[in-house]
Amino acid sequence: MTVDLLLGLQWGDEGKGKIVDVLTSKYDIIARFQGGPNAGHTLEFDGIKHVLRTIPSGIFHANSINIIGNGVVIDPVVFQKEIDGLAKFNMDITSKLFISRKAHLILPTHRLLDAASETAKGKAKIGSTLKGIGPTYMDKTGRNGIRVGDIELNDFKERYRQLANKHEEMIKFYDVAIQYNLAEMETEFFAAIEALKKLTFIDSEEYLAQAQKAGKSILCEGAQGSLLDVDFGTYPFVTSSNTTAAGACTGLGIAPNKIKDVFGIFKAYTTRVGSGPFPTELFDEVGATMARVGNEFGSVTGRQRRCGWLDLVALKYAIQINGVTQLMMMKGDVLSGFETLKVCTAYEYKGKTIHHLPYNIEEANVTPIYTEFKGWNADLTGLTTYESLPQELKEYIAFIEQEVEVPIKVVSVGPDRKQTIVR
Repeated sequence: MTVDLLLGLQWGDEGKGKIVDVLTSKYDIIARFQGGPNAGHTLEFDGIKHVLRTIPSGIFHANSINIIGNGVVIDPVVFQKEIDGLAKFNMDITSKLFISRKAHLILPTHRLLDAASETAKGKAKIGSTLKGIGPTYMDKTGRNGIRVGDIELNDFKERYRQLANKHEEMIKFYDVAIQYNLAEMETEFFAAIEALKKLTFIDSEEYLAQAQKAGKSILCEGAQGSLLDVDFGTYPFVTSSNTTAAGACTGLGIAPNKIKDVFGIFKAYTTRVGSGPFPTELFDEVGATMARVGNEFGSVTGRQRRCGWLDLVALKYAIQINGVTQLMMMKGDVLSGFETLKVCTAYEYKGKTIHHLPYNIEEANVTPIYTEFKGWNADLTGLTTYESLPQELKEYIAFIEQEVEVPIKVVSVGPDRKQTIVR
């Protein structure tokens, strides 16, 4: 029996979907533990690009069971479209995909609340994806939410109506101009609920407990990144759930002492979507080149990602709070062609040099201190062994390992699942 955990160590978009896909053959069960449909996991193989929003990234493997855990919030409309998109691959979804009854549902009015709240903030907006995720988690913690298991109850529509009416009153409170046709949205929502009923709902914590007793191997899959964690991220510019290792325990009902390896994924540089502090952000041609070569656009939202040098202060912080045991470096190929590379190894903070992530990393408080490296100019995308990598890249990897004191076991050199070097 093995329970391993895989999560992102930056502001999301690190490439978790690809690595889950690469690792899936080693696990019986892939279980998503938090987040909502704003978190797109991109997988590429056999010349086809796939974007998953809610469904775990192991769905394309014939022998894996995929579980959507209680910590996830589900938009039935988005979910139905995701299922429909998989139909052409002739996979038996009903036998491969299970949903926790304790997972919360995103209602149409949650999305409207999201839009009203963000509009009301004006220039102070946090960069919400407007998918209704924040308001859904607010209802969860406020003990007002509707869960997947409620679909099975006779009074489900009455429960829905009661909460939706409350939301409409809240939308009026914001006093902003947003256009919507709720009746139309609800027609689509309830049609998607009927489609959702065709899938298998489970008491996922019990299912996973029995799977562990039976010796099954489980990979817990996170969404977004550690620096977006609602407790330990760059608050308030964060998501609404716990994206760190602790979130796997609360989002699946797996005890902490059952988790063995924690796989941490990071890019060879840093990106961020939306608002919020970003100490190593680049505003020059170097940053623009990173974005262009790395195709740094959100897989769900299409928003361009902000790009910057690798921040080892933030990376060490994420490794520390997650208990990372192995690292996986993505997009090393994107840095090919730069004459000089930089890595942030410390901050100048209030007149002092510090090596930890402080409470506030806004630009006014923090100035990154860099170490420079000689770049490499080689096409990495066809390389298959660590020994064949440019010496400069190997030195870059060795430096990171020395600084963070955790081994880098995987180096990704392209988007396809085959473009993955395992050390």
